[in-house]
Amino acid sequence: MPMERLQKIIAAAGVASRRKAEELISAGRVQVNGTVVTELGTKADPETDHVRVNGKLLQGAQRHTYLLLNKPKGYVTTMSDPEKRPTVMDLIHGVRGRVYPIGRLDYASEGLLLMTNDGDLAHRLMKAASHVAKTYVVKVAGTPKEEAIAKLRAGVSIATDDGKRVKTGPALVRVVKEAANPWYEITLVEGRNRQIRRMFETVGHHVEKIKRVRYGPLTLDVPPGKFRSLTLREIEKLKSASTTSAARGKQPAK
Repeated sequence: MPMERLQKIIAAAGVASRRKAEELISAGRVQVNGTVVTELGTKADPETDHVRVNGKLLQGAQRHTYLLLNKPKGYVTTMSDPEKRPTVMDLIHGVRGRVYPIGRLDYASEGLLLMTNDGDLAHRLMKAASHVAKTYVVKVAGTPKEEAIAKLRAGVSIATDDGKRVKTGPALVRVVKEAANPWYEITLVEGRNRQIRRMFETVGHHVEKIKRVRYGPLTLDVPPGKFRSLTLREIEKLKSASTTSAARGKQPAK
């Protein structure tokens, strides 16, 4: 078998996404034939070399699993939580192999979350440049003026977790329920942490509820707390979207 980069071997074994695998390598938690490896460019033969992660010998590539989960509010999108809060892993039962979430929905958010052990696909979808459209329905406090919505469509400056400021890309925003506290549908091709909440805060409105209802070609169609496997056709469409959208860098239509 040809030599492959360590992070790809680790991802194929279902241990972690390729990006997380790179972090494990850099942290000195990966060994090849008994020697600690920290160089990200290192290659190995998955059939003949002994690769260990955190001391555990990899058993080779797993059969890939792809799940669509409807994450309820009150769960964190991590494998475990130091604060002992419920995690999305508590909702996954009866699935062969270990899966992990692609991207995140914050504790108070709900809706469509993808879970897989396909490290290559997870890596492509989590890259900032993937440009796979994600659609949310959002309830906000108070009624934003039309000029505020125009700002969201064009892009606004928001703070990031590290204290810097970035301008969001163009977004598709439309009202779906007019009320004192209206509902909007918003489509993004970015996935910054708490992005939608920060966007509305920038124009003076607090987000009360947020649910992701579409992710690329996939639509949320299971009850809260439940999940289903993707069909072969859905997997093909998702892989195609993660490749062609990144190449074109396309934005949602205004």
